[in-house]
Amino acid sequence: MRNKINSTNGGKDEETFKDNALLEEEKIDREISVKGAENLTNQELLAVILSGDMGALNAENLLHTFEGNLVHLFCASLNQLMETEGIGFQEAQRIKATFELAKRIAAYSEEDRPKIASKGDVTKLLAPHMMFLPQEEFRVMLLNAKQKLIRVETVSLGSLDKALVEPRDVFRPAITFNAASLVIVHNHPSGDTQPSEQDVLLTRELCMCGIILGIEVLDHIIIGVRDHVSFKERGLL
Repeated sequence: MRNKINSTNGGKDEETFKDNALLEEEKIDREISVKGAENLTNQELLAVILSGDMGALNAENLLHTFEGNLVHLFCASLNQLMETEGIGFQEAQRIKATFELAKRIAAYSEEDRPKIASKGDVTKLLAPHMMFLPQEEFRVMLLNAKQKLIRVETVSLGSLDKALVEPRDVFRPAITFNAASLVIVHNHPSGDTQPSEQDVLLTRELCMCGIILGIEVLDHIIIGVRDHVSFKERGLL
C-alpha cells in the first residue's frame, strides 16, 4: 500500500483545498439525486459513505492508499484503514459496517426469500403491520419467477377510508425490480373487509395492465382487523 498522500497537494493553501473538497461533495450530492447511486464512481460512493466536510478528499486518499483496489479495501482491517490520512476510528468503522452489510446481502440466497403462494402467506407477513393502520394504505408484494418475495412497496397512502391508486404507481416498482408477478394488498381501517365496487374495478384494471406488461397480478388481499379477504378466492380477479 502507498504512503499517506499530502492533503495540501504540493503546497496549495489548505483552506482552498478544503473549499474544493466541499464543492466536490456538493457535486456528488447533486449527482446522486439526479442520476442515482448506481451511476456514481467508486470514489464518489466512498465520499457518500464518509460524508462530512472532507468526505470527498478522504475518499480520494483511501483509493490512493489501496491503489484503487476495492477488494483490498474490502479486506482491510480497522487499523489498516486508519493508516490513510483523514480516516479516523469512526470513519473506519463506517466503512467496515457498510462492507459488512454488502457481504450479508451477497450471502442472501434464494432459499431465504419467503414464497407467496396463498392468502395466508400474504397475511402472515403484512397483517401485523397493516391491520391497525389509521388510514388506508396500498402496497404491492413484488415476486420473482418462483413466486419468492423480492420486496414490498407502499404505493399509496390515503385518507381514513380511501387510497388513491394509479396503475403506473403499482407497476413502476415491479418493472424497476424485474418482478415476474405481484400481489396487491390494502387495508380497510373501518374493519369491514367487504370489497367495494371501486376495489373490484381497480383490481380488474390492474389485472389488464399486468397482462399488457407481462407482470401477472396473482391476488388482491384486503386486510381487516379480524379477517382478510382474497379476491382470487372469491373469483373477483
